[in-house]
Amino acid sequence: MPPATRDLRTPRAARPRRYLMCPPAHFKVTYSINPWMDPDKPVDLPLALAQWEVLRDRYRALGHTVELLDPRPDLPDMVFAANGATVIDGRVLGARFAHPERAAEAEVHRDWFRAHDFTTVREPDHINEGEGDFAVTDSYVLAGRGFRSSPLSHDEAQEFFGRPVIGLDLVDPRYYHLDTALCVLDDRADEIMYYPPAFSPGSRAVLARLFPGALIAKEADAAALGLNAVSDGRNVLIPQGAVGLFDPLRARGYEPIAMDLGELLKGGGSVKCCTQELRP
Repeated sequence: MPPATRDLRTPRAARPRRYLMCPPAHFKVTYSINPWMDPDKPVDLPLALAQWEVLRDRYRALGHTVELLDPRPDLPDMVFAANGATVIDGRVLGARFAHPERAAEAEVHRDWFRAHDFTTVREPDHINEGEGDFAVTDSYVLAGRGFRSSPLSHDEAQEFFGRPVIGLDLVDPRYYHLDTALCVLDDRADEIMYYPPAFSPGSRAVLARLFPGALIAKEADAAALGLNAVSDGRNVLIPQGAVGLFDPLRARGYEPIAMDLGELLKGGGSVKCCTQELRP
């Protein structure tokens, strides 16, 4: 049912999820590979860890399972666990990072999956940065390109997962990954929210055609990285600065939960970047 006509007397139902996260034990910003990163801005590591722990604990309090990836001191961006793979139907498409600073993370993720009884794990041929650029709905795998992931990774994902992959061109470097410009709110109902100016005109037209009832974010909320959020179908854990999205989410029957990940934002990531979903 389109969001505008949905009977809000029927509450949305959260669905238990399984997530993979990595504590920011070695998080720091010593290089810049996106517009958010500034090595001249110091990181408060204890605060970053405390903020991350609040997110982890909130997931668990909501009934979700959180698996943990051991951090490595030579890989300060491992906290952004969403980038390490994409998991659909228990099948794991690993990552191949665009920048050498993060390249070694891909093998760490693949090793974790193999050690945890995932039997179908693919090392990709083409650059993709996991759920940074792949978003999963019931009908599609939405796939970002333009700054990180290669367009060739889209065909690879379609062949591997056996699901239609919809390529979307990102044109604003602030939104260098799809998960900074688009969030899946209800994967079973194909409901999303997104920021149109992050996309090319053709990709905006595709999104409008496929998701005519989508929640459209305004500039201030997108700039607060408000679309780097995670939804379980009812609860939407969202960066606290995206205040303009809270009431529209409530109007659609969702429960926004404000999260403060301000220290991790210095690395260009927030809620979703820290959260990889392990889809059975």
